[in-house]
Amino acid sequence: MTSTVTQDHTLQARIDNMMSINGPAVKALIGFARSAEGQGVPQQTLQLAVLRASQINGCSVCVDMHTKESLAAGETTERLFAVSAWRDAPYFTEAERAALALAEAVTRIGDQSDPVPDAVWQAAAAHYDDKQLTALVVAISAINSFNRINVATRQVAGWSG
Repeated sequence: MTSTVTQDHTLQARIDNMMSINGPAVKALIGFARSAEGQGVPQQTLQLAVLRASQINGCSVCVDMHTKESLAAGETTERLFAVSAWRDAPYFTEAERAALALAEAVTRIGDQSDPVPDAVWQAAAAHYDDKQLTALVVAISAINSFNRINVATRQVAGWSG
């Protein structure tokens, strides 16, 4: 049996350039996201966490961008290909696994009665201090905001306008 995939929309953004329409909001969100950097969490780990959240949210723009940024920073293709299956892949450290679990919990807060279970938080706290945990939560929260903006406005991956 042959299946045809159809879409109810084309790859056309609903809003062409958020920056030109509401630059202050976008700049504020970029600043919020960047505040997570330099707080002791390896940049590679932050990238893995935001990539995982973007995968969950179906944000092609952020998946595309953070995959490219990670590759440019020296991340391996094996690890990037395995981020969505990190629990079953041997490529990640225990600290990275804790960050990925935290990214999933913070991203899926509406999916369970205990949005960020103590076990997930404690696993992350075993590898990161309060400053680093705050940075992780900020990075994950910021990417969730970007994901929602991009998905709602149907931004197209690869657009560089």
